[in-house]
Amino acid sequence: MDRLSLLQIEDIFSRKSEYILTQDQKERVAKSFDFLIEFSKGKVIYGINTGFGPMAQYRISDEEMEQLQYNLIHSHSNGTGSFVDPDYVRMAMICRLNTLALGYSGISPEFIETLAKFISHDIIPCVPEHGGVGASGDLVQLAHLAQTIIGYGKVHYKGEIEETAEVLKTVGIKPSPLKLRDGLGAINGTSFMSGIASINLVLSRRLISWGIHVSSIMNELTASYDDSFSVELNEAKMHPGQQEVAALMRDLLSDGSVLKKRNEHLFNGDHIEGQEYFSEKVQEYYSLRCVPQVIGPILDGWKNARTVVENEINSANDNPIICTDTHNVYHGGNFHGDYVSYEMDKLKIGVTKLSMLLERQLNFLMNSRLNQIFPPFLNNQKLGFNFGLQGMQFTAVSTTAENQTLSNPMSVHSIPNNGDNQDIVSMGTNAALMTKRVIDNGFEVLAVQMIAVAQALDMGEKLETMSSATRAFYNFVREEVPMLNEDVSLSEQLGQLKNKLINTEKKLF
Repeated sequence: MDRLSLLQIEDIFSRKSEYILTQDQKERVAKSFDFLIEFSKGKVIYGINTGFGPMAQYRISDEEMEQLQYNLIHSHSNGTGSFVDPDYVRMAMICRLNTLALGYSGISPEFIETLAKFISHDIIPCVPEHGGVGASGDLVQLAHLAQTIIGYGKVHYKGEIEETAEVLKTVGIKPSPLKLRDGLGAINGTSFMSGIASINLVLSRRLISWGIHVSSIMNELTASYDDSFSVELNEAKMHPGQQEVAALMRDLLSDGSVLKKRNEHLFNGDHIEGQEYFSEKVQEYYSLRCVPQVIGPILDGWKNARTVVENEINSANDNPIICTDTHNVYHGGNFHGDYVSYEMDKLKIGVTKLSMLLERQLNFLMNSRLNQIFPPFLNNQKLGFNFGLQGMQFTAVSTTAENQTLSNPMSVHSIPNNGDNQDIVSMGTNAALMTKRVIDNGFEVLAVQMIAVAQALDMGEKLETMSSATRAFYNFVREEVPMLNEDVSLSEQLGQLKNKLINTEKKLF
C-alpha cells in the first residue's frame, strides 16, 4: 500500500481493512537505511552525530550515537492530560508507518516492522493530549508512541491499559532497538496531527451529510418553496459547493409532495388585488432558504482539507530527507504542520457554522411564533404543565456556544520555544484535537435537532406524503428515540443516537 486515500482510511478506521506493508515499501526502507549508514561516515549530519534543535552545534561521538536516540525519545515523552482516543492514535501510527515507508527517512527496517506488528496486534500506545506544538512535527506525542515501540510506557490492549513490556511478552514481540537516526525519524514529523485530521475528515463528512439531510427535511416539514434549492437559482452563483448542496437537496426531496411551487402560490394573480397583508409567508427564514449558501462553503472547505491531508500523510514530513536517487541528505522543515493546522482550523469553523445552522433550525421548530405550525417546544401535552423538548434546546444552545469559542484558529497562536530554534510553529496537533472536539459537539447538536424533527413529523401527521428520504430518516431516529408524550429524561437516548450517527457511514458527497 503506497498512497493512502481517505476512502482507505475510513475502511481502516471502521475495521473493514488493514494496513499491510508491501515488499516494495520494505525494500525502499532498507535501501534508504543502508545508504545512510555509508553516507554518514565522515560527515556531520543532523540527528546522527549532532545534538537536536539548538543543541545541534554539539558533536556526538561514535560511542554515544546509539544512546543519543534513546535519550531523545525518553526526554520528549513528557506530555500531559487525558490519553487520546485509541482509534485516533492507531490512525496516527498508520500515518507514521506510511510516511516512513516512503524511504526518505533513513529509518531502520526493524523499527517499521515492529511498528507494523503493534498495529496488526492492536497494541495502541497511551499518548497524552497535551505537548505538541506542530514543528518539529508532533515531537511529544510521537515520542510517547515511539517509547512503546522500544518497550517502555503504557499501551491500550484488549480494553485495558497495561505496561508495554508486559504486553510485548504476552504477544511475543521484541522491542525494536534504535539505530542510526531511528529516534529522530520516529518523532520528527506531522503524522500524529495528520492521523487525527484524517479521522476528523471521515466523521465530519458524516456530520455534514446528515446536516444536508436534516436541513432538506426542514424545508419539507415546513412546506417551504422549492426554488431556494432550484437549479436555476443556484447555478446563477458560481460556487461548486453551493450547487452540489442544492442538487443533493433536490435529490433527497424528489419523491415528496409537500413542497410548494412559487408559480402555483404567488405567481398566479390571486394575491394581487385587495390584499395588503399576506398571511402566507413569501420567503422562508434564512436557516431554511439559505442552506446551499451556508453548507456549500463548508463542503468546499471539506474537499480542500481532504486533498491537503491526503497529500500530507503521503509525503515525507521528516528532517533531514534522505534521497537515494541523488545520493544526498537535505535539511529543511518538512516537519512543519501548517498545512494540516490551517485546514483543521477551517474545518472546525465550518463544523461550528453547521452546528449554528442546526441550532437555528431547532429554534425555529421550538418557537411557535416563528413556525406558526407547532405548539411551543413541540409540546404534545398540556402547555404550562408539560415542557416538551424545552430541556433539550438548552443542551443544543450550550454545545453550539462551546463550538463558537473553540472555533478560534489555533494556527495563529505560535509561541517560540526550544531556545527560539522553533521560533514559529503550527500548533497543528492542538488544532486537530480541538477540531475533533468541535465535531463531537456537532454530533450532539445534530442529535437534538434530529429528535426535534422526528417529533415534528409525528405531530404534523403527514409523513406518508413526504419523500422516501424523510421517511427513512424518521425510522432511523425512531429506532433509538420514541416520540415524547410525557416529561421524561431522554439523555441516555440522546447519547445512543449520537453514537449511532458517528458510527453510521453517511456519505452524500
